[in-house]
Amino acid sequence: MYIQPTFADADAEYEESDFVIFGAPFDGTSSFRTGSRFAPDALRQASYNFETYSPELDIDITDIKVCDIGNLDMGCLVEDCINRVWTQTKQILKDGKIPIMMGGEHSLSIGCVGACTDIFEDVGVIVLDAHLDMRESYEGLDKGHASTSYQILKLIPPNRYSVVGVRSGSREEFEFVRSAGIKFVTSFKIKNEGVEQALGEIFDGLKDAGCKHLYISIDADVVDPAYAPGVGNPEPFGLSPWDVEYIIKKTRKMAVGLDVVELIPHYDFSQGAILFSKLIREFIAYAYVARGF
Repeated sequence: MYIQPTFADADAEYEESDFVIFGAPFDGTSSFRTGSRFAPDALRQASYNFETYSPELDIDITDIKVCDIGNLDMGCLVEDCINRVWTQTKQILKDGKIPIMMGGEHSLSIGCVGACTDIFEDVGVIVLDAHLDMRESYEGLDKGHASTSYQILKLIPPNRYSVVGVRSGSREEFEFVRSAGIKFVTSFKIKNEGVEQALGEIFDGLKDAGCKHLYISIDADVVDPAYAPGVGNPEPFGLSPWDVEYIIKKTRKMAVGLDVVELIPHYDFSQGAILFSKLIREFIAYAYVARGF
């Protein structure tokens, strides 16, 4: 009998928890590589690798009330899966908790963002992604992994959306974001200027747009394949884990949710699962201290 693991140290009851983790094992629109549906359990297994104490923050993650409610029952239609993620995320937010969704493919993030817009009028979104994902449709689908950000822009104004680490997209996609005034930072800019300076304009823009809450979506391919080779659409010249860590730390006071998507465990022998499970734990620790739970 198979027993689904839980994320390490996520043993609080739902009612008492401050953070709620759930998996969304769906990759039905994936194109180049499939297998991100296996990522939630791989992230859970990898999470047991780490010590519970954070010397930087001087806290122990076992003192934080985290609940893992398991994997959602995903169907085979992307619209149904997005709606299930939307419903679950909205309930977690209504209950005053911070949701952490482990995908699955990136289209599922549409549901997370939609739920945030239902709860917060002033929410902004930062997407960490190698790709713009601004296609109106791809392979006959208007809601798929290559159209995620285009769909998100139907939920929030362009000045409340930013993409970080991008280095791939069609000419039409780049022309679209430039004409719409959408702020994006390429991985090359981060490499040349350093992450703090390169992202200054992003955070200033979100502040000017009146964002008091932020949702963070991490597509695993934002990180260079040297650190995380097991992703759906790998792109060289990506961010380092330290760059992603900086963004998590920088947004800790405003973050109302997080997702990690597009990780495909069987292509990287747990390398990516170890990295992103650690980043989830870092997000929990930073947000816990910053929000004063």
